[in-house]
Amino acid sequence: MPENCSSNTRSAPRPARRLLTAALALPLAVAGLAVASPASAAPSATAAVPSGPTASVTLGDSYISGEAGRWKGNSAGTSGSRNGTDRAWTGSSYDPSQIYGATATSGCDRSDVAEVLSASTGAQNEINLACSGAVTANVFRASNGGQSYKGEAPQADQLAAVARQNNVKLITLSIGGNDLGFADVISTCVQDYLIWYSYCHGSAQSQIDAKMPAAMAGVGKAIDEVRAVMADAGYAQSDYRLVLQSYPSPIPRSAEMRYPESGWTRSNTGGCPFWDGDADWARDSMVPQISRSLAGVAAAKGTQFLDLSDMLQGREVCSTAARQPTATSGPSATTSEWARFLDGGLNSTQGVLQESMHPNYYGQQAVGRCLTLLWARPSGDYACRNTAGQDASGMYLTAR
Repeated sequence: MPENCSSNTRSAPRPARRLLTAALALPLAVAGLAVASPASAAPSATAAVPSGPTASVTLGDSYISGEAGRWKGNSAGTSGSRNGTDRAWTGSSYDPSQIYGATATSGCDRSDVAEVLSASTGAQNEINLACSGAVTANVFRASNGGQSYKGEAPQADQLAAVARQNNVKLITLSIGGNDLGFADVISTCVQDYLIWYSYCHGSAQSQIDAKMPAAMAGVGKAIDEVRAVMADAGYAQSDYRLVLQSYPSPIPRSAEMRYPESGWTRSNTGGCPFWDGDADWARDSMVPQISRSLAGVAAAKGTQFLDLSDMLQGREVCSTAARQPTATSGPSATTSEWARFLDGGLNSTQGVLQESMHPNYYGQQAVGRCLTLLWARPSGDYACRNTAGQDASGMYLTAR
């Protein structure tokens, strides 16, 4: 059972509502990596699929836990509601627990608009077991090398309890980025822009290439662990769906940056302190590489794949197609950025650093819509994209 954990769960009204909890996650992926075929886990001979309420469950890292759900767009204002963008503003102070619940303290940051809660899949229970900052080992069962994280048991062990108390119909996994050191890459690129006046993409690419094999092997094992847990709980693979999703790019390519490369506006106003060359590498090389790698693991393991690499196109931090709210023109799902900017420079007093470069309130709703659309497609791999000038209702799928 979980150790001192609290999940973000939404349930249909029931006589006895279950409080289900969990933690962890965040890895990325590798292109061209050979991955072992799916483990042939058979359901327990003595178990049967539970007859409890249907459930949709999310596992993994910050990109699915709901990190940055506190923010409706970005504003360089450092007081009050930050021009309407800060949902934690109470009128006199800030209370992140209004958005992240008890996980605001642990740092798992499961928000009230996390993907599984923003989606409409028809499941009676929508259960978020993901935790910001997790790596693949935080998903594995403790009995198979899994590690507790932020005071919570490994996610696969938490899933075991959920699977026995619910009839799980959908499991969505986002993992791998932290195994690749994604946060370190961002930190290096920012320092190279602000301090060293040099490009980061050469060394960052080498780092990612070096870590890819182990990261992808970890993603594959995480899938195997989920399959094993479900089999032990009495499920055949045909009784539920398992979806592996990729990561969106939080920054645009250089041609779509609304702040100039020179000067300080990219840092102090926009919150996107990256050189043009590094932005182009991140948007058009790193993110697609990670998506291709994850797609390869999904194919090898027999899971559906949801490609989110272009989900934020035109809604990224500093994109020319978006704008920051002002005191007279508040946040909007159709005009505001859908990703959290980098807290730094004049923005250092806002929120916490770990929220940076994640889908925000609007972005979480958008990816929830992607999951809703995928629910209606029981097979096949898809990419999810947005429609310019529309809110989350304009998200659509294209076959990969």
